Amino acid sequence: MPFNGLPLDVLQIVAGRYLDLVVLLVIWVVTILGVNMLKRGWTPKWRKIAGLEALEEVVGRAAEMGKPVHFTPGYGGLTGTTSPQVVAGLAVFAELAKLCARYDVPIICSVGDPTVLGVAAELYKQAYMAEGKIDRARPEEAIRYLTGSQFAFASAVAGIAEREKPAGNVMVGPFWAESMMFAEVFYRIGSIQIAGTARIYQIPFFAIVCDYVIIGDEMFATGAYLTKEPYSISSIFVQDLVKIFALALTIVGLIAIHLGSNVFIEFLKW
Repeated sequence: MPFNGLPLDVLQIVAGRYLDLVVLLVIWVVTILGVNMLKRGWTPKWRKIAGLEALEEVVGRAAEMGKPVHFTPGYGGLTGTTSPQVVAGLAVFAELAKLCARYDVPIICSVGDPTVLGVAAELYKQAYMAEGKIDRARPEEAIRYLTGSQFAFASAVAGIAEREKPAGNVMVGPFWAESMMFAEVFYRIGSIQIAGTARIYQIPFFAIVCDYVIIGDEMFATGAYLTKEPYSISSIFVQDLVKIFALALTIVGLIAIHLGSNVFIEFLKW
């Protein structure tokens, strides 16, 4: 008998997808349990991320020197494959802007995509509002849309570095060939630098030049690490459990196949 106009065979689970469904349900249940445990006071043990711990050091140095802090979420927007990295970068910017508001340090945010401009401006204003200093917020000066052209964007950021001599430079997001240009010009003017990206080809350049580097997966944990928001922490916790489970499953499968058993392959086909 059809259900809501659809034949029942359309609503059946396709063979080979049962395992996917079970894994999805388990992840969902564990996530909810993690959130409830966090709300009851459970505190997971975090591995410290040096680059995020150093944000206050960057702002403190800028306050002592009477200079601004520069930030960029990279060359990418809120659409497409780079958006997760941009969102991670904006999470860092929100915390950095709050510290700058607290210590009365000017911040410059260089944006290379118009989709990021409004979000960055709103995060900036919220940071000043949270510190009770909304009257000192200057989003029209702090949040700067430079250009959507990659190397024109790189040149504009280099120009800001040379003219305004920021005491600190924080770069978290997607970066391409401009990564070394940014790192080198800020190094030359003496800025303390924190850089992070999930683009593995650019990480070596940051590691050579910058003081602190946020590498790969660390970047996607920035929001949870900085805000300590239960849903975000639970999400990171579950992701780590899934990675451990996948690794264990891979090891068991390799052993089973080596012993001539096809149980593991049949399990994956379930």
